[in-house]
Amino acid sequence: MDILLVDGYNIIGAWPELKRLRDHDLPAARDRLIERMAEYQAYSGYRVIIVFDAYYVQGTEKKYRNHKVEVIFTRENETADERIEKMAISLANRKTQIHVATSDFTEQWQIFGKGALRKSARELLIEMASIEKGINKNVKKIQDRQPAYKIPISDEMAEIFEKWRRGEK
Repeated sequence: MDILLVDGYNIIGAWPELKRLRDHDLPAARDRLIERMAEYQAYSGYRVIIVFDAYYVQGTEKKYRNHKVEVIFTRENETADERIEKMAISLANRKTQIHVATSDFTEQWQIFGKGALRKSARELLIEMASIEKGINKNVKKIQDRQPAYKIPISDEMAEIFEKWRRGEK
């Protein structure tokens, strides 16, 4: 099993679309990231966990699922980096490969030392573009396979049915 741990605010600050959204509506930027990661999870089969710092949302730790993506807001005075490091250690086993999405260079080295693989925000964005192309391609393939709405019949039969429809004999 592959698990992707996402440093939420780090990715929001690195992706142009999310950065613009964050500048006028932070909750909307978080929601958009969660939606995009849900697409990633559905397409890749990875288990996705997004971690947000409590710095921006004061209060106690919160965990919930949104679009089947696990979302965690850390405890007050706990950074997303600290939580991700702990999770990288606790979730790792022989059958699980941990990937961490962050552009924080220090965090990348920390998690790499714990056996997790790093994925920069830019790499994840490029991968998302590829996934979106794949999703669009699959949707088009499914739409093209849809059965025809009309049954192919000869012109003679069509004329007979049209007469019946009009009540003519």
